[in-house]
Amino acid sequence: MTHILNIRALRLSAGQKQRDLAEASGISVNTLMRVERGLTPITDELKKRLLSALEVTDLALAEPLRTTECGEGYVTARPTTEKMLPRQRSPRPDRKYVYDLFCGVGGFSAGFEDTGQFEVVAGIDLLGDRLETFAKNHQTANGYGIDIRSIRIDDLANSNPQPFVIVGGPPCQGFSSIRPFRNVDWNDPRNNLAEEFCRIAQALQPEWIVFENVVGLLTHASGKALSAIIGAFEEIGYRTDARLMNGAFYGLPQRRERVIIVGSRRNKRFKWPTPTHYIDARSMAGASNLLIKPPPGMLSASLPPAITVQDAISDLPPLHSGQASTEYRASISTTEYQKFIRNNSNELTLHEATAHSKKMLEIIKHAGPNIHALPPGLVTSGFSSCYSRLAGNEPSVTLTVNFVHPASNRCIHPQQDRALTPREGARLQGFFDTFKFAGTRAQIVKQIGNAVPPILGRKIAEAICESD
Repeated sequence: MTHILNIRALRLSAGQKQRDLAEASGISVNTLMRVERGLTPITDELKKRLLSALEVTDLALAEPLRTTECGEGYVTARPTTEKMLPRQRSPRPDRKYVYDLFCGVGGFSAGFEDTGQFEVVAGIDLLGDRLETFAKNHQTANGYGIDIRSIRIDDLANSNPQPFVIVGGPPCQGFSSIRPFRNVDWNDPRNNLAEEFCRIAQALQPEWIVFENVVGLLTHASGKALSAIIGAFEEIGYRTDARLMNGAFYGLPQRRERVIIVGSRRNKRFKWPTPTHYIDARSMAGASNLLIKPPPGMLSASLPPAITVQDAISDLPPLHSGQASTEYRASISTTEYQKFIRNNSNELTLHEATAHSKKMLEIIKHAGPNIHALPPGLVTSGFSSCYSRLAGNEPSVTLTVNFVHPASNRCIHPQQDRALTPREGARLQGFFDTFKFAGTRAQIVKQIGNAVPPILGRKIAEAICESD
């Protein structure tokens, strides 16, 4: 049973669905389900296919399952004990204070601090490795490792200064069951996570609230979820507006889109940030009128082009599969983005390439803009963007939590025969090279892939200051 349990654990650790692993292994989903449940013995051939698809060694497959990693979000994650990471220094009195709910590593709120006008004083997240990273980079914040549904308002209010703004992006599993907030019993354990954001905002009454989420929120439950959330904020006294922001329009080397909802308690009109860069890119939301985009025609021509993958990572040392480097390339000119993102760092970290199998290296060697660039028969199945190489002269596609594995969404280096390193992924997400990550390599990759880019946080923070 050890082998059976570990196949499932390794698949979950890699962030793969059964369908993804089955396709990469060239077997049916039904066969993989039976293997994971112990209903089908693992033959040598089947074992070989699974090893290749998972990119693990035979030793890793044979190791006993010692620990189980929490899954992403509130559906599977349950902490065994509550954790509290106290702030390391006192907040400065001349700053505006931020609470970060569902904080993850705190990328979004780090953007607020980058303005020099805000400080984060509290963060809440269920996953311990995320909270450790959050605490390393937000030293004025108390970190609460607790299910947000059980946190007491008094505990927040008594241990932290009054928030000027509350930010957060809850997982969206519960949006389909969202109820009219006027009928919500705040003690009801069935409350979904958007309701928890609303509960805390209603109790603490910050001047501003900022709710961010995935593009799918626009169409979830035929748009009823978005309307319910906006209605909830308005019910508790906030003038609310929503837009879709693409990071590539604001200096991020990635076409990453997020739904942003902003509310003002004092009925102030929020001035949405104007795009600073231009790219002709299609939105995941189609022709949604909520998308903020550069103006058409000559006005767009006056904007600088979007930051590209090469603009972001070309100063990093070249690596082969399995190699790592801790030093920046000497005597190489750096782009403005690279100077910015280094943030005066003298030490290169997390620039470690995944050790790919021989078969995967053969796939990578032939990789192009989509899976159809591969010779027939090299892979048996996969989505169009699997096993695909990034275009160096464009912003990257949306980064996933599996970007160090070529089977994920277009994450092979533009020139080098390997997937992106964690450092390259962090660059594309807009994290300074000085941002400190905690946890295992696998955890850090997920932290980076799940994060909201600090650049978007900074743009929203600047706009709040202009609107206030």
